Amino acid sequence: MPLVSGHDVIAECTSRGLVAGAFNTTNIETTMGIAEAIERTGVPTFIQVAPTNVVLSGYEYIYDMVARRLAECSVPVALHLDHGKNLEAVEGALEARFTSIMIDASETPYEENVTTSAKAREMCGESVSLEAELGSIGGKEDEVGPEHAQGTDPDQVSEFVRATSCDMLAVSVGNVHGYAPDARIDFELLGRVREASPVPLVIHGGSGLPEEQFGRLHEYGVVKVNIASELRNAMIRTFGEAYAADPHEHSLIRVSRTAVENIADVVEHRIRTFNPSAL
Repeated sequence: MPLVSGHDVIAECTSRGLVAGAFNTTNIETTMGIAEAIERTGVPTFIQVAPTNVVLSGYEYIYDMVARRLAECSVPVALHLDHGKNLEAVEGALEARFTSIMIDASETPYEENVTTSAKAREMCGESVSLEAELGSIGGKEDEVGPEHAQGTDPDQVSEFVRATSCDMLAVSVGNVHGYAPDARIDFELLGRVREASPVPLVIHGGSGLPEEQFGRLHEYGVVKVNIASELRNAMIRTFGEAYAADPHEHSLIRVSRTAVENIADVVEHRIRTFNPSAL
């Protein structure tokens, strides 16, 4: 089916008690692997790309690649801008027909975050879902990270959502971008944030969290969990292992197809760990 709005993914996941994965793509192999896993599980999903990963292709190429593959898929999927750090990134993704947007002004002072996020809301209109971030998530995304990580303040949540009219709220509750083996969700803080938030929550940095924590997230109003590092590692590892096994390997298509399968396995595993009682 054609790509759907993030609103549709949120609504279906909420009605079915599911948590949507949000999987970052950069190239055709990653996109094909994500799509294959979505078809295996039947869970509505976000496919996303960050501005740091469109420097090679641009937003239009990402849209064309994802939309063409998902036209054959019966599961609702939204194409999401991940960590749009400014309104120019939002504009570029919207012009390329992305169906969901994240504006991340979380490293700016609170009032500036509100103002920027509210402007992004205006740009998206009613048909495109908007994710905003309150609190600053630590770690690095594509070697870029905040100067200071800061947990989400539950006392700011309700007013922030009201002022920005965001549809999803990305929160900092112990989650860390990238591989962070010591990262743990603070469920006490997450519970307080959930009580204050009128919209579903988003957890970034899923690649570094222990699996046993994933199955609890739906109980705390989480509708979306981001996974990027694991997919990229699966891609790089596949090509590295092929070269290590045979430095004269020259069948790019064979190794690429193996990468697709490895990525699909990672994505399917993650979707199932997010939804242990539903799948």
